[in-house]
Amino acid sequence: MMQPLFRDDAYLRRCTATVTAVDGNAIALDRTVFYPTGGGQPGDAGRLAWPGGEARIVDARKGDGPDAVLHIAEEGAALPPPGTEVEAEIDWERRHRHMRMHTAMHLLCSLVEGDVTGGQVGVAKSRLDFNVPAAALDKEAITAALNRLVDADLPVTPRWIDDAELAARPELVRTMSVKPPSGHGRVRLLQIGADDAPADLQPCGGTHVARTGEIGRVVVSKIENKGRQNRRVNIVLADA
Repeated sequence: MMQPLFRDDAYLRRCTATVTAVDGNAIALDRTVFYPTGGGQPGDAGRLAWPGGEARIVDARKGDGPDAVLHIAEEGAALPPPGTEVEAEIDWERRHRHMRMHTAMHLLCSLVEGDVTGGQVGVAKSRLDFNVPAAALDKEAITAALNRLVDADLPVTPRWIDDAELAARPELVRTMSVKPPSGHGRVRLLQIGADDAPADLQPCGGTHVARTGEIGRVVVSKIENKGRQNRRVNIVLADA
């Protein structure tokens, strides 16, 4: 079993690990700080280094098994053989922007009623698609509400519930296109705000900042019509 260190501490930038397998340009480790593509969040980039060698990692993807991560090296790179001890280090600036953006998307989700039909986290901009009528959304009003939640500096904490509790609380799942993984005994939730009145609470396995104040100012840059009742809300960070 691979140990996903990013799940317990999204602020870890590097770790030592042992290569367990190499297939083409995909490298498996026994532990990692690299988040694999999933839930609308891109996989991490970075590097693996070992005595006498280094490989640039251009992507991280899910492998076989619930926690497996494949570290995708750039084409033509020399790769460490199985059994090699390596230092795995992520591109922290890129990851941190993903953390800020992903947390901002949870705030956006808390402000817009309606099912989420899609979404994508990005470094420069991110988006969520909602099944709502156009009249329900106002760009300036949503921007102001987002920044009030940012300024409130709310705590952002993971929680775990079992499969049975998730099945009994279907309102926790906002996404129509992606269902949270179940069948492994427990599901990870992300909670923003206090236990007695969270601003947002829903299943999520991504990486996030520890408090909303770390996001910085958020701007709704555009609201697009993507169908009869499908609206795409694009957000950017003001320091992009």
